[in-house]
Amino acid sequence: METLQAILTRRSIRSFTDEPVSEEQIHRIIEAGMYAPSANNHQPWHFIVINEREQLNKIPVFHPYAKMVNKAPLVIAVCGDTRLEAAEGYLALDCGAAVQNMMLAAHSLGIGSCWLGVYPRKQRMEAVTELLELPRHILPIALIVLGIPRELKSTPKRFRPDRVYSNRWPYPEPETGRL
Repeated sequence: METLQAILTRRSIRSFTDEPVSEEQIHRIIEAGMYAPSANNHQPWHFIVINEREQLNKIPVFHPYAKMVNKAPLVIAVCGDTRLEAAEGYLALDCGAAVQNMMLAAHSLGIGSCWLGVYPRKQRMEAVTELLELPRHILPIALIVLGIPRELKSTPKRFRPDRVYSNRWPYPEPETGRL
C-alpha cells in the first residue's frame, strides 16, 4: 500500500474476526514502531505483546473504551523508559510516533487497529503497570488493539483549509496565559 493511501484510509477498527495475526505480521508492526523518530534518537520505547485471553480480558475492566478487546486476538502495550528519555516531556511524544507508525504498518498489512490512550491517565497507567508487572522506570503510554477487521470504514473528508496559515497566526488574540 502506498504511504499516503495508508495515512488517508486508516481508521480505528473495533470489530475483529477470529482469525489470528501472524508472528511475522506482529514482528513487522513492532519493527515499524522502532523506526519512528524520537528525541535525540534515544528510542525510549518497549513493546509488550499481550495475547493471553486471561490478560486481554482484564483490560476492559479498567479501561472505559476497551470493550473491543474482548474479541481482539492481541494488544500491544507501548511503554516508555524514563531512563532513555532525552528530555522531560518527550517520552509520550516519542512513543506516540511509534504508535502511529505501528497503526499505519498494521493497516498496510490488512490488520485493523485501535489506539487506546493510557498516558497521562493515572488510574489507567497504574492498572497497566500492575497488569504487566512493569518496573517503576517503565511508563505505559498506549495500548494498540490489533486484529483482522470485521468492519470496513469509509474515508471521511478531514482536510480543513481553514486551519492552515502562512508564517504566523492570522488573528489578533488576547493573552490566554496557556504557555
